[in-house]
Amino acid sequence: MATKTEQLLIVVSILEGRHFPKTPRLSLVVQASFDGEQLATDPVEHREKPQFSTELAWELDRRTLHQHRLQKTPIKLQCFTVDSVSKTREGVGYIVLDLRSVQEVKQEPRWYPLLSSKYAKQRPALLLAVLLEHDAKSSEPSPDRFKARKAPPRQGSPAAAELLPDKLEAELISDQGFHQVGPAGHCSDMFVLSVTVAFATKLEQLIPSTMKLSAGGSEFFFYYSLLGNDITSEPFHNLLSPDFEPERASVRIRSSKQVLQTFLSQQPSLQIHLCCGNHSLGSTDVSLSALAAVSVDLENKGATMEGAFVLKPPKRIKETLPALPADLQPTVGVAVTLRREEATPQTLGNKEGSGARTKFIPPPSVPPVEQRPRSSSPVRKPPDSPPPGPPLPPASSHTESEAESLLVELQRGREQTRATAADADVPVQLQSRTEATAEGGASSVSVSAPKVSIPSSAHHYCFSLDLQSLRGLSLIHPIAATLRYSYQFFGSAAPIMTSPPVELQRNMEVSLPQSYCAFDFAALPQQLEDTFLRVPLVVELWHKDPSSRDQLIGQASVQLSHLLSSDRSRLQTTTGDQSWRQTHQDRVPVVKTHRPSEKVAELSYLATLEDLGLVKAREVIVSDSSQIEAPTRPPSHPAAPSLPNAPQGPTGPTAPTAPTAPTAPRDTLEYRTALELELWKEEQEDLFDDQLKKKELSHMQALAEEWRRRDREREALVKKKEVEFNLLEEQLQKTLCDLEKREKQLSEAELQTQRLQRDLRAEHELTQRELQESGRRLQQDCDHRVALERDKVRLMEEERGRLLQQISDAEARYKQLEKESQLYREQQNMRPEFRLQSDVNLLTLEKVELERKLESTTKSKLHYKQQWGRALKELARFKQREQENAMTRLKKQQAELEAMRQRYLATEEKEVIRQDRQELDDIRNEINRLKQQEDGLGPASSLSGPALNESADEHLSRLLEERDTLLRTGVYTHEDRIITELNRQIQDAMRERGNL
Repeated sequence: MATKTEQLLIVVSILEGRHFPKTPRLSLVVQASFDGEQLATDPVEHREKPQFSTELAWELDRRTLHQHRLQKTPIKLQCFTVDSVSKTREGVGYIVLDLRSVQEVKQEPRWYPLLSSKYAKQRPALLLAVLLEHDAKSSEPSPDRFKARKAPPRQGSPAAAELLPDKLEAELISDQGFHQVGPAGHCSDMFVLSVTVAFATKLEQLIPSTMKLSAGGSEFFFYYSLLGNDITSEPFHNLLSPDFEPERASVRIRSSKQVLQTFLSQQPSLQIHLCCGNHSLGSTDVSLSALAAVSVDLENKGATMEGAFVLKPPKRIKETLPALPADLQPTVGVAVTLRREEATPQTLGNKEGSGARTKFIPPPSVPPVEQRPRSSSPVRKPPDSPPPGPPLPPASSHTESEAESLLVELQRGREQTRATAADADVPVQLQSRTEATAEGGASSVSVSAPKVSIPSSAHHYCFSLDLQSLRGLSLIHPIAATLRYSYQFFGSAAPIMTSPPVELQRNMEVSLPQSYCAFDFAALPQQLEDTFLRVPLVVELWHKDPSSRDQLIGQASVQLSHLLSSDRSRLQTTTGDQSWRQTHQDRVPVVKTHRPSEKVAELSYLATLEDLGLVKAREVIVSDSSQIEAPTRPPSHPAAPSLPNAPQGPTGPTAPTAPTAPTAPRDTLEYRTALELELWKEEQEDLFDDQLKKKELSHMQALAEEWRRRDREREALVKKKEVEFNLLEEQLQKTLCDLEKREKQLSEAELQTQRLQRDLRAEHELTQRELQESGRRLQQDCDHRVALERDKVRLMEEERGRLLQQISDAEARYKQLEKESQLYREQQNMRPEFRLQSDVNLLTLEKVELERKLESTTKSKLHYKQQWGRALKELARFKQREQENAMTRLKKQQAELEAMRQRYLATEEKEVIRQDRQELDDIRNEINRLKQQEDGLGPASSLSGPALNESADEHLSRLLEERDTLLRTGVYTHEDRIITELNRQIQDAMRERGNL
């Protein structure tokens, strides 16, 4: 097994990298950090595979290594780029190594990809190897060696952490009275875990308003489970003022500090339930893991976690309860303490080491102690005072906390006071005193025991307020004035009232009887200053009318912050301690509640604050009784006269025989005996009357206490109802606003719907009329167009018949002319040859000229043919594009296009007729020209036969080429008019060629 001083080295080898982009201006640096200590490599070239070849090492001992493994301390490597010019660094990515995976056996290097890399596409990585080596240096401790900052070495065996299971369990050792956490051989320290339920407030908010707060026979208690032990607090009956004593539940745990902290961090939250019978009214969670996180040395003092936790009702009840503001949330004060048990611990009531409770009464903490106004009148010790408790351990014995030591002193002082009061039979002077009473006359003063622990820096304060006088009444009629106020910070929510009422009239100033009241409380100075600055003391002016209900006249706001700014004077108390006093006297206006600007009267007051220094243990009041009798006159206790023996007749003793003077009747023994008997009877009657008065006073006090209790219940119920009604009122107001908005929206929507209906109806009627009118016009227009087209067709038919007749006549004449021409050519062929020779020469010249013209014409024809082909192709593309784009327009303009198509057809018919006429004219002109040529040429025409045949062949080839070119473009088909015309011309040309 390794020793405590065995030194180890955590070595991180950074070998090389890969998938880095090449950047000549930058260099790469890897920086490694472990528990606050940083090491870095030398800068290397920023290229695709940088070579680091560097080892970084940290020195630590094996115990520290175990601590870091328990805390999962990581080793973080960050890769940076360094600019060689500006020396600026920019992060590239990082790698996190798990210390628990580091072994002493050498492992092969692994590639670790950079996380959050700025080179996301390349996915750069580093080749790393981590090894745990033994340090070859001396094992003597060095002052500058590495120490983990957040992992101090723990006591016990260094190998205990390695033996811990994943889930720690607490095993009860019943015969020895403790729980074992961790291995018994390595975890041998004793600890005490204590849970204290100190106080509870606003518990009535957990009960629905339909239920009574204090039903007969109902008991409430707090329940929780501590390490498998079910623990319940002392039952109480009143939720408004829970009177249960704070209880501490302690368990002894045998473990070590580190293992116990790990165990507490694994434990679930401690659930504390407020129960009534078998039902849970509310619960809160207290985290035990937070106790393990407290950085306190358990060797010297305990770790404490305390606070006021909010009780949350169950889900089935939470739905019926309204949402509460923060100041009305039900809370429970809980303190959880973990401390180390001393070597010779004294058992404080623990039964079998688990779940035992120790009752104690801690001093107060924030908020201040609940104490009633104190009275300066003496009261007697209650006759039903409980007997003294069991004997307490001596002062030198060990107690669980300072609160228990205070409890010991307080109980001893209380017993001494009781013994003195029983022997001397004198009144006991209370510390709390007041001159104002809640109901006038005799008062019942209730003192509740402190429920929470007091901080060491809290001060003991005494605040007194004297409401001196009232004046400046603005009302017309006089009032029976009484003042009332309460300030919960002083520890009492019960109102303080002046008594009896005084009559206040206009232009009159009256003094207030029994208007002085003093409060003793403990608080922090900063808390006192903050409260006095934030919360003013509100004094209410009431008019008490015996024939009707009391009427609230107005309110006066007393700013207690003025008292803090007043001069301080030093005083010396009766015990010799120094104290400070501050006094402030002022007049404040009394204004109406509903009209704060209207002044009703003026109040004069004197406020005094005494700072008696830090709170001491003897100043904490602990009382077993909740009621103290009202001040009464202490009756005298003379000894009852002993009655002499009755006279015994003549045989009894006689007077002396010596002669004496005659005695007066009042000096006789019988007279004195009768007188003493009468005086004894009167005294007994007085004693009996005093006892009756005491009994009457005790009954009245009990009735008054019951009245106040029920009044508190009614006030709590009224406040709760008020909160619920306010929430309901807000919901109703919101619902009404929503309904009004919806009604307005519905009315507006209805009006808009009606308007839209009218508009749509009018628009529909208008559209209907327009459609009917446009249909009628279109019908008329179509009828008119059809009639026109029919007339045009009839005329065209007539024109066509006439043209066909002309064509037939022209063909007949053409045939006749052909015959004549043929006859003429035959006649010409029989002419003499010398005339033909001259004609040949002329024709040769003409031929050369015609060939030149034909060549130029052929070139221009080819050029135009190419241009025409390109144009046709472009036209085809345009036509296709236009057909695609105009498809939607064609659907909308179908009717117009149909009419236009008819017009176009008529126009084409006209064009065809015009072309036919033109062709007939051309034929007629050609025939005339041929006649002229035949007349001019004469016999030479017989020789031009071969030339005409050649010209007809060229014309035929030209027509064929043009037809084929048009068909190849894909724009025209055989059914198109131009192709049909070319075919007709080709057939005519072929017939002419056959005739030649």
